[in-house]
Amino acid sequence: MNLNRLEQLLDRAPSKRITVIGDLMLDEFVWGKVGRISPEAPVPVVEVTGESFYPGGAANVARNLREFVDHIAIIGLLGKDRSGQQLQDLLAGQKINISNTVEDESFRTILKTRIIARHQQVVRVDREQFTGPSPQQLQQIVAAVQKNIPEIDAIIFEDYGKGFLSTKMVSQIADDARSAGKIVAADPNPRHLVDWRGVTVVKPNRVEALLAASIPGRDPDTVPPHDVDLMRAGEALLKQWETKYVLVTLGEHGMMLFQQNETPHYIPTKARQVFDVSGAGDTAIALFTLGLVCGATPIEAAEIANHGSAVVVSKLGTATVTRDELIASFRQDSEHG
Repeated sequence: MNLNRLEQLLDRAPSKRITVIGDLMLDEFVWGKVGRISPEAPVPVVEVTGESFYPGGAANVARNLREFVDHIAIIGLLGKDRSGQQLQDLLAGQKINISNTVEDESFRTILKTRIIARHQQVVRVDREQFTGPSPQQLQQIVAAVQKNIPEIDAIIFEDYGKGFLSTKMVSQIADDARSAGKIVAADPNPRHLVDWRGVTVVKPNRVEALLAASIPGRDPDTVPPHDVDLMRAGEALLKQWETKYVLVTLGEHGMMLFQQNETPHYIPTKARQVFDVSGAGDTAIALFTLGLVCGATPIEAAEIANHGSAVVVSKLGTATVTRDELIASFRQDSEHG
């Protein structure tokens, strides 16, 4: 895709409206350095030099979109605790609409703490509980989304497998959105069975795709178009999920796009250096959906997602990509191409 076309698509982005629904988390990064091993156990002693907090999970998808789009709303479950308040403050600070997010006193906001020393993740500590909205909360969420469907361009379901999303919620919202001609995207979680039938696009990674298609996982072929298991999984999932597109992310190997009645399309990776893969899948679903909403073809949208993911893996922490960085990545590609 040439740069003029890319800029033309991105120029349409600010006026779009996208709602992200899914598991909300707060990502905490504790930065430090390791100078010695603990005398108490054979583990490194990390001397803390700083801490950062970022919106994580579905909130990171919203944050990625916010770089391009003025109107982003997020819906998920938060506890009335310090982490919940911190996450609300971060989202409000980025002008992400949280008015339909559910606060529940009995819920503990999901907090993931990564301890990083010299660019290396030493350990990750998860504080989480697996729970979904009550029937009353579910009703409230579905009603709020249905009311807003005429005004929005797309809905993204971001499933981290923590229990917020269910087939009941997804099918009620997706049916209405589809009838209204809206784009519905899903980032699935294989450990959490949700029926994605009828959404526009589902974006699993290779492991998730094989699991969802019930294909035993073998080592991938280093040349993705020759990866027999991947090809079988993609074609099977198009039928199983009755979806227009299945976009399979392949880590350092790029992405494979499956479409109804079309040959699978391989997009090689653009990553030049990989520091941190946390959040790359969030960027991929955010930018593929953004591309479609702005009128890109599925292949163009996948290229945009691929370049965006390459930029974020070169940064430390749960990162996002800006419009300028995305354009620079395409420009660099065309110069090397």
